[in-house]
Amino acid sequence: MHWRYTGNAMTRPGIKQPLNKPKITRKGQITLPLAARKAIGVNAGDRLEIEVGAGSITLRPAAKESPFARYQGIGTPGIPAGREGIRKWLRELRGE
Repeated sequence: MHWRYTGNAMTRPGIKQPLNKPKITRKGQITLPLAARKAIGVNAGDRLEIEVGAGSITLRPAAKESPFARYQGIGTPGIPAGREGIRKWLRELRGE
C-alpha cells in the first residue's frame, strides 16, 4: 500500500479521501488546499460553482466569460444587440 503526502494529509492514490481538514473562519471562509486547486485547475481570483447535496458539497470551476464578450457588437454602433433589436433598427431605417 503506497501513501502520498499532500500538504497536511497523507492520502492513497486512487482513493477519495479528504486532502486535509480546513477550518471555517467566522466569515465563513475556507482555504482550498493547493492539491485540490491543482486537481480542478483553478487559481487565485477564479470563481467556483458550489452544488449542495445531501450532506455534501461539490466544487467545480465556474464557466469563464469569453475573452471576446466585451467586444460583442463593437462593429455595429447604434444598432441594438439581438435579433429583435436589429429588426427594430431596420424598421426605423425603412421608416416603417
